[in-house]
Amino acid sequence: MTTITNLDRRPDGQRAGSGLPLVVAHRGNSSVAPENTLAALDSAWRAGADVVEVDLQLTKDGVAVVIHDERVDRTTNGAGRADQLTAAQVAGLDAGDWFSDHFRGQQVPTAEDLLAFFVGHPGVCLLAELKGTWGTEDVRRVTEVVERVGLAERTVVQSFDVGTVKALRDVAPELPRGLLVDALPEDLIALCRELRVMALNPSGLLLRREPDLVDALHGEGLRTMVWTLNEPAHWASAVAAGVDGIITDRPDRLRGWLDAAHDLPGGR
Repeated sequence: MTTITNLDRRPDGQRAGSGLPLVVAHRGNSSVAPENTLAALDSAWRAGADVVEVDLQLTKDGVAVVIHDERVDRTTNGAGRADQLTAAQVAGLDAGDWFSDHFRGQQVPTAEDLLAFFVGHPGVCLLAELKGTWGTEDVRRVTEVVERVGLAERTVVQSFDVGTVKALRDVAPELPRGLLVDALPEDLIALCRELRVMALNPSGLLLRREPDLVDALHGEGLRTMVWTLNEPAHWASAVAAGVDGIITDRPDRLRGWLDAAHDLPGGR
């Protein structure tokens, strides 16, 4: 069974196994299916992604749902802020029709739906971003379900919000955590130690500005998954930098590129 220990690094600095970065599907296979839907997750799995990244927000009545934007307008047929709609209202939205007629009827998954998918697809791991600020009771709504269904070894929960990562640390200290950044905070390593994260995940632009960042993180035993890279030239730079994972909207193409460029057999 695939676990998040696929991110472990050997003493020579290469990822255990192939030595290549993990393919992380951004919001699922979001270039060919509507982002953050079960269809996008299934497409990412079929494309051979190692990890699927999704976004979680809380509804008005405290249910975690899989959607990126604060408002539902862009990716559903509804309108308004997700945190001002009830879970029942969100469940009634169409999250696929905006992408194409083929995906009409796709719903906004709940965290329960999301985790059920991963239980049924043991060959892929989950990278879940909590959007905005979540308190301890908020994060518990997610972490308790992750632990109950047995997915803790296949899940990393991350956020841009330091307070949210602290809440994750306090509520579920054994659950792997990540901190997202698009600029380097002061005392980065000290912050990572305080949060006890296993991954520091930078933007591609930040990685290009800070070429020594990956080595510095690896020196602290931290992993790094860079976001969101969609072009071969950027993939090549990330591989050369030694990143542990590449987050992309095109997991099928990245998988093929990695396999072809490094003479590996095809994915699943």
